[in-house]
This record gives sequence, structure tokens and C-alpha cells, in this order.
Amino acid sequence: MQPLPVVVAGPIVRRVTADKCYVWLVSSVSDDISLSLHLADGALSGASDCQSVQVGERAFVHLLSFNSENPFPENRRIQYNLHFTNSDNQQCWHSSLQQLLYSNCTSLHFHYTSSPTTILHGSCRKPHFHDDDALAQVDTLHENAFQNDATPPDLLLMTGDQIYADDVAGPMLKAIHNTIDLLGLFHETLTGAVVPHSSELAEHEFGFYQREQLLPQIATNTVLSSLFFGAKKKPVFTSVNAQNHLISSAEIFAMYILAWSDAMWSHVSIDKSHVPNKYHDLFDKEHIAIKGFVKQLPAVRRALAHIPTYMIFDDHDVTDDWNLTRGWEQEVYGNPLSKRMVGNALLGYLICQGWGNAPEKVKPLIEQLQSSIQQGELTGHDSMIDALLDFDQWHYRLETSPPIEVLDTRTQRWRSESNMNKPSGLMDWEALCDFQHSIIGKEAVIVVSAAPIYGVKVIEAIQKVFTFFGKALTVDAENWMAHKGTANVMLNIFRHYKTPPEFIILSGDVHYSFVYDVRLRFRRNSPHITQFTCSGLKNAFPDKLIKWLDRMNRVLYRSKSPLNFFTRRRNMSVKPRHPSEGYGELFNGCALGVLKISHNGSEVQCKALLNNGKEVEFPSSKDD
Repeated sequence: MQPLPVVVAGPIVRRVTADKCYVWLVSSVSDDISLSLHLADGALSGASDCQSVQVGERAFVHLLSFNSENPFPENRRIQYNLHFTNSDNQQCWHSSLQQLLYSNCTSLHFHYTSSPTTILHGSCRKPHFHDDDALAQVDTLHENAFQNDATPPDLLLMTGDQIYADDVAGPMLKAIHNTIDLLGLFHETLTGAVVPHSSELAEHEFGFYQREQLLPQIATNTVLSSLFFGAKKKPVFTSVNAQNHLISSAEIFAMYILAWSDAMWSHVSIDKSHVPNKYHDLFDKEHIAIKGFVKQLPAVRRALAHIPTYMIFDDHDVTDDWNLTRGWEQEVYGNPLSKRMVGNALLGYLICQGWGNAPEKVKPLIEQLQSSIQQGELTGHDSMIDALLDFDQWHYRLETSPPIEVLDTRTQRWRSESNMNKPSGLMDWEALCDFQHSIIGKEAVIVVSAAPIYGVKVIEAIQKVFTFFGKALTVDAENWMAHKGTANVMLNIFRHYKTPPEFIILSGDVHYSFVYDVRLRFRRNSPHITQFTCSGLKNAFPDKLIKWLDRMNRVLYRSKSPLNFFTRRRNMSVKPRHPSEGYGELFNGCALGVLKISHNGSEVQCKALLNNGKEVEFPSSKDD
């Protein structure tokens, strides 16, 4: 068997502050790793540290840090090197390092700035979507910058659905199982499941394209269940694509390794064993899409090794409709298997995403996890998951100018007390008050919200109708205006006289892109709010449907339409920026958002960089 690479995922540059940086990676060897930093004129003095979590016999997740004695110079390339204690490991790493370097570069590097002017953002990256991956354009931007001796983009914000744990292609699931075996990822006992141990998932008769038969079902003994299903049994999870839903923590970890890096793909073997004959055609079709995804991974991996990257979860990182209603929560967390599955996805998020966002915040969770892994398995799995589900500090802040506030819109929900079937608010009163306190008095602020705060009105109206008839889960009725309390508090934040005068919102989730400029009506000193929604990186809305919805929205909710009076935003003027290509107000296609701002945030340029390298601009309206 071909020996495994020493580094199987990463390195990915994560949080970078004025004097400290973090680098995330997964190695196949147990070895001490250190980090050194250099400028063109010499080494930087400081201390290196390495925190590690073992997730398999040959799988070690590391978060390296370097604390510099002096502040990083602004907008200069900071070179970094990884150092393995074992000389053989160092040599293997040095050999594989070459494919991660840009032309005329001899080492990996990043740059720091306290005042970012070019920010990239995107969400919704589904590996088996039929179109190319727009995340690979980050690599193109870097290559062009280095060739022209220019400054590359300042940072990358990934705003949700970095993986699809609930919507997995058959060939991807095959690769996941191969990766589990090759790395010896730790298995687990599954309580209350058809399959008692996760090691049996790969060969079970329902393991491929039929996993909905393995997922928990409960009796429809509640009003909520009867409304939706009316039968004796119903699935606990509401995803419509759960045929290959990830179940175990090993499957989640393997998915992240395969989504971030191409290193393991040359070692995995994808065949149709244990795939029922009736799914072979679908398997072949998905395999073509997966091959296209893998082809672009070297570019994605190289880009992530050179730009500070920050992430926040959305539902598909865990499961569709995650915490959408109080009824959903009661049924999912009341079943031991579905609770374990949500917990496993959160465990994967902690190690592969959240750890690099705000290391100090999640330090207690990492320490608990480290102490729980003994003799090749995770002991105390249930207590670890309880700690994850109780944790409420996933949000974080970047102390840049302007500051960047990344919101957790998934675990601090404002639950409906009147009806368990009504959508929960995306943030509860306490979380919104904390958010308001953190931005009051600032000159400008950038806010990251997985879901748009200002959505497309006609789509929100359709969701409201479905919610009225008890079908919120049917149309994914998840928007800021769906819950009266959350909507009113958020809109009041914008109305507050100390709200930052320049307010930028970055969001994704919806699988199409648009830009709104928002002002308060009847106020001379209204804050200027720009919302830039760009989605998805590798996903899109059905094209015919989005054209129809776009047309309806422009007709029914034009500026002087009386229907605007019935929306919660009736005291706000919401003006769309029309894309330079496409139709109407909404642009549909795989894209990476490119935000360019002036130092104080008063000038905001928004572009969608398509997966083919083409740019779509959203110019400001002339009368804005």
C-alpha cells in the first residue's frame, strides 16, 4: 500500500491578530510540530505552541500557534514553516509542500492588516453539485496578486454549510469509509440504532442510498407530528436528502478531510460494493460530479494555506432544519441516536472549524475532548456531546477596523412559546442584546449572518403562508422576520441612535446572490446599511424558479406597492443593487463574494466572482 502523506489536510491559516496567528492541519503521524515565521529580511521572534487532538490511529488534528514578540507589520508577506521533530516526517512534508507554493515562492505565507479592504465570503459548498467550485477562485486571486506583486485579498469568511452532512453523494460516502479505514478513525457504539456500532455502517444493507431506514423514527403522538405526517411513524430528521446522511463522528471527520484537501483522494478506492443495483446509475452520475470536485481541490487547498480564514456553521453543517422549531428540537434531542448525530456534527465543527475561529473561547471543550480520548477511543462520548449542546459561545469577533461580528444564528434560538410548530427566532433576546452592546458607538461594523437579515419579500411571504398552515419545515421558513420578537429587536437595533452609521451585512444560505442598500424612512441621520448576500460556492437555486420568484418580487413589492405596508420592514427603504449581468435583482450561479471597502466603511463595492472567473458587479444606485 502506498504510504500516507504526513499532512492529510491543511495547513489552513486561521485566526490572525496583531501579534498572533493560528494554523490548522491534520497529520497521519503522531509527532511534535512547531511553527516558525519569517519576513524577507529575517526571522520573527516569538513562541510556538501546538495543541493536538487524536481522532484516529493515524489521524491527529493540530492547531499550531505563534505568539510574536512584536506586532506583525501591516500588509507584508509573513512566511511560515512547519517543523516536525522526526526528520523522516519533515522530509515527507517538504516533498509535498512544493505543490502548495505559488510561482517564485519558497514558502507558505499570509499577510496581516488591521484594516481589511478586500474581504472574500461565500457559503453552501456541496461536493456533488453539477457545477464548478467557486472557492477555487480564491487561488486564482492569489496567483494573480503574486504575479503582479500586488496585495492579495485580506481574509476569507465562510458563512455556512461548509460541508453537507445531511446530503452526501454515494461516491463521497465510499471515499469517507475508505478514509476511515486508512486513517483508523475511531468508531463508536450507537445507542438506540438499527446498527449498534458505527463500524457496521459501511457494509449494512441500508448503508448506501437507504440510510433513512437507519435513522430514528418515532410515533406520531404529538400534534406537530400529526400535522406533518399523519401516519404512525415519521422520521425524526426532516432532510429530504437523508439517503446518505452522515451518522458517526468518524464519518464527519473524514468528510472534513476530504472536503478541505486532495491529499487522501489518491489513496481512496471508490467502487459499487454494497450499493444496491437500482442506485448504480445515480452513483455513476454523482461520481462524475465528485471527480470534478476533486480536480479543483489542489487549488482550494493551496488558497486556504495562504489567507486568514474564518467560519461559522449553518444547518447543513449539522442537518437540515437544525433547531428550526421548538417541536423539531424536542423530537430530535429526545431520541438518543438523533441527539448523538447532531452532537457528532458539532464535534466535527468544533475540531475542524470552530477551534480556529476563537481558540480561547473553545479551550474548555478542547481540553475536555483531549481528556476523553483514551486507548484509541472517545470515552464519555455522551458527556462530551452534552457539553457541546450546552455551549453558547460559538459567535466571535474580529478586532479589525471596522470590527467584524460573526453571529451564531443556530444555537441561541428564540423559541415560540405559543406553538411548537412556529419557526424559532434566529437569536434570542439575550443574544441580541449582547450583540447590540458590542456594536453601540462604533463608526462602522461588518456583521456576518448565515441567513440574510433582509430577505426577498415574496419568498418570505410564501414561507409565512406555509407557517400559518403548520408547514414551516416544508419550505424551510427560516428568516429573521419569521419570529416577531427577533425581528422587532433586530430592527430596533438598526433604529437605535448609537447604531454605527456604516453597517455591512454579509450572508449566504439562500443559493442566489443579491445586494440591498437599506435606509430608515423618515430619519435624516439613518445608518447606511449594505447587505451583500452571496451563495453558493458550489450550489445554486433552480434557475427557472428563481426567475419566476424574482419577477414576482419586483411586481408585488415594488417601491410604491401597498403590500410593503404589511411587512415588518415597512419603516425601512430597501433598494436593490441590480447585477451587471443576469436578470432582475437576483443573480443565480456559483460565486464567491468580493467585498471592497474604504477605511471607514463608507464606500462599499460588491462583486460576485463566478466559478469561471467572470465578475458580476452590483453597482450602487444613482439616487442612493
